[in-house]
Amino acid sequence: MAKKRGEPRKYAIPTSFEQARDELFSHILRCGVLEASLEHQKEWFDDTLLYLADRFTDLTEPELHELRVLGERYCRPVVARPSTVGANA
Repeated sequence: MAKKRGEPRKYAIPTSFEQARDELFSHILRCGVLEASLEHQKEWFDDTLLYLADRFTDLTEPELHELRVLGERYCRPVVARPSTVGANA
């Protein structure tokens, strides 16, 4: 027997923080930040967080800081990649 559905699902409207987080992750993937050097990543995050602060004006300083931490963690691999890959590895 099939279950009877009650009320239709109500979709939650994402908060500004959630929208900014999703946009940040999308930018990270599109801009190739994962392969950039740490210095370039820092510069990229500085610029991008200024952009996000302008775009989402209701974000607080702690939320912007949390976005940066989440983005930086997203860019670090869980398992370090070997520096060289070859036949001897």
